[in-house]
Amino acid sequence: MCTLVYTYLESEPLTISSGNEQVGSRELRSSLAEYLRSAAAGHTIVVTVDGSPMAQLGPIGQSEPGLSIATLIAAGLLEPPSRFDRQPSEATFDLPAGLSSERALREIRGR
Repeated sequence: MCTLVYTYLESEPLTISSGNEQVGSRELRSSLAEYLRSAAAGHTIVVTVDGSPMAQLGPIGQSEPGLSIATLIAAGLLEPPSRFDRQPSEATFDLPAGLSSERALREIRGR
């Protein structure tokens, strides 16, 4: 288990362990560098606002195994839609020969 300790001005230690830690947005703002180092070391930090999880800070390039929409809903971190107004549509179309997708997007966007 890797532990990072940060000392407050009052000399209170803050311990960040390898599990999912929670930090309030104000604390994150005041100790951002320490939490970034912790994330770079492989830790995952859940950022809360008024006690509710809002974001997750973690190392780049690592995804949590088994993390899916169903998992997030079960954990209470994501709410499923309460109604479905329409079915998702497949937006497909054929590009003329020789026309790149980049150029087609520029033309669609009027640039």
